[in-house]
Amino acid sequence: MRPILSFFLLLTIATGAAAKDPVIRLPAGLTAAETATAVMVVDGDTLVLDTGTEVRLVGLQAPKLPLGRKGFKMWPLAPEAKAALERIALNRTLRLHYGGRRTDRHRRLLAHLEDVETGRWIQGHLLADGMARVYTFKDNRAVAAAMLALERRARAARRGIWRDRYYRVRQAAAAARDIGSFQLVEGRVQAVATPRGVTYLNFGADWRSDFTVMLRGAPRKALAKAGMPVESLKGKHLRVRGWVKSRNGPMIEATHPEQIELLPERR
Repeated sequence: MRPILSFFLLLTIATGAAAKDPVIRLPAGLTAAETATAVMVVDGDTLVLDTGTEVRLVGLQAPKLPLGRKGFKMWPLAPEAKAALERIALNRTLRLHYGGRRTDRHRRLLAHLEDVETGRWIQGHLLADGMARVYTFKDNRAVAAAMLALERRARAARRGIWRDRYYRVRQAAAAARDIGSFQLVEGRVQAVATPRGVTYLNFGADWRSDFTVMLRGAPRKALAKAGMPVESLKGKHLRVRGWVKSRNGPMIEATHPEQIELLPERR
């Protein structure tokens, strides 16, 4: 990273871009639960409470640190993301809020966090400062719309990670370069096909090699309920988020509608 960029990001974190704005509060739709104090920050989206419990900040993904994983290459701005979470959460009394599954396979709590003293929504401020991306699951997608709106504004303003090419939105035609990673991919749907009950949104002329989005039964119904029936998506410009896998070219499986955003037509 160039020194001038690093200096700018550290200055942003130190002064607190979100702190200059009104406090971002939790949206409705979550269930308030216990309170505890954050005593350690593990990385940009994980912390430890004074109860000894680890909390994964649900709904977002911050740049990743190696954390002892052999051969793992640190993502750009991972130390800055950790520092951002420390600044707003460390040694603060936090209330945990839930909107879906409450624990993961590592026995970490999956919670939205609220600073009891200020009412600050921790996830909301991290997204507003551009220190994380929205990362939802089919069993944990509460308040996703509010999170996506905060992410969009941070990306448009090129805050935090959105200043780094590593996190730029990918174009569908180049998605093959990113197999094995979590990405935001944009493109126009060229064809919609549903063989044997599985729908494929094809973003190129050759479904055997071009970028594709796969949807099974439940996500199709959820998309229709959200006003995006799959049959209507041909010719539409979409942004899709998820892990890019290799299956007849690069592919993202969409398990819930919040992974797919319908973009306005360009003029």
